[in-house]
Amino acid sequence: MGLQRGLSQFDLTNIIVGAIVGADIYIASALTAGLVGPFSIVLWAVAGLFAATIAMVFAYCSYYVPRVGGPFAYVSEAFDDFYGFLTGWSMWIAELLALPVFAIAFANYLQALVPLTPAAEVAVRALFVAGLTLVNIVGVRAAGRLNDVLTLIKLSPLLLLIVAGFGVFVVRPETVIGNYIPLLPLGLQNAAHALILVFWAYAGFELGTLPAGEVENPKKAIPRAIITGMLIVGFFYLATNFVLFGLVNWTELSQSTVPLVVAGTALFGSAGALIMTVGALFSVAGSDESGMLGSARLAYAMAIDGLFPRAFAKVHPRYNTPYVVLIVQGVIAFVLSGVGSLSGLISFAVLNLAFSFLLTCFALIVLRSDGGANLRGQHLISLAGIAICLFLLFSTTTFDKIAGVLVILAGIPVYLFYSPKEDIHHLKALFLSEEAVLLRRLEAKETYLANLLDLIRTVLRRFRRPGSREPGEK
Repeated sequence: MGLQRGLSQFDLTNIIVGAIVGADIYIASALTAGLVGPFSIVLWAVAGLFAATIAMVFAYCSYYVPRVGGPFAYVSEAFDDFYGFLTGWSMWIAELLALPVFAIAFANYLQALVPLTPAAEVAVRALFVAGLTLVNIVGVRAAGRLNDVLTLIKLSPLLLLIVAGFGVFVVRPETVIGNYIPLLPLGLQNAAHALILVFWAYAGFELGTLPAGEVENPKKAIPRAIITGMLIVGFFYLATNFVLFGLVNWTELSQSTVPLVVAGTALFGSAGALIMTVGALFSVAGSDESGMLGSARLAYAMAIDGLFPRAFAKVHPRYNTPYVVLIVQGVIAFVLSGVGSLSGLISFAVLNLAFSFLLTCFALIVLRSDGGANLRGQHLISLAGIAICLFLLFSTTTFDKIAGVLVILAGIPVYLFYSPKEDIHHLKALFLSEEAVLLRRLEAKETYLANLLDLIRTVLRRFRRPGSREPGEK
């Protein structure tokens, strides 16, 4: 029996926003400050346009292939399982590399609050990864009742920073203008690499696009939701960075591992530093929790298709979560957090994402030729997405390119070894059921900025006249 009610355009917008916005804003700004200075604000706008274009590719692919699996499913449908596997493999590597980034960022922000010895810092990273792994095994629904409160805790510092920062601009515009002059103190030679680091902050839409079968009027709702969601995220990111680079000189930001703490201190002194630190700790933990679950589900989907170790498809007998792959991911994340740098991990993650996105853009060209749908702009969007992905791949470091090729090639023997195996039919049927997909997507809504949109809509509903109805309500 099919679902009785699909997701509205608002629901889809909510999920897109929630999938993108996380703790990235607490990390990326300081990295780009040392590469291009205040010109970073321009790159945040450009990266948003790049991400929106590729997000539209994913949205249209989800219309043609309305089933779970994301790019793995799209490319498999357009070409074959081998290319689908390489797409899923590279995306899993990219999502996996994001986990140690947040472990490092959590330790850095905690360091601003409580001085840590090198041994203590390692212990914090270990406890951070172990704690989130345990939460995901037990089940994230247990924390769902506190989600509204946690959302306000995570968002309040950034909203306070934006409002107070614009207030400073009104009262002391010379301070903000002075920090933006010169706009490009270091030239453009590092701009491409800085753009890669900023693009990473917009990643997440690939986990937020929905199968079209769950969306009401997908031809109109999906593109509109993508555009609306990206506009919300873009405004939030641009406002935060405008204030950040206006309050603090780029040279000081480039020397810091906790840029938002520096900005909070400039506004409110030690109290501001405390507020930003607490917000960062909650945001980083929340982002890594959702990222860990998303990457585990991708590995689980490939395992039940017979393309990953069968152990990755094992679910906990009590909590019904893929505990084996979660533990494996946790161990890998902890090891990488001790040997990798923030910029290095992010750059290599973007390279793998770009490769996965590139194959997805090619898949749309094939899929649209087989379908009768007249989705607006799909011809140009697929070509623009290919150009963007090639630019991102070209802009990575030589080391990233060599290591990326080796990682992708390493996936080939994995595919050759596992591909002859049969998929796990009963798990696959359950995982791909409409009810299961819808439940997972609704869980994805309960994150960060997206939850604020739900809170706003709930408040507006309370103030409406008793006899009024929302459009579309029966």
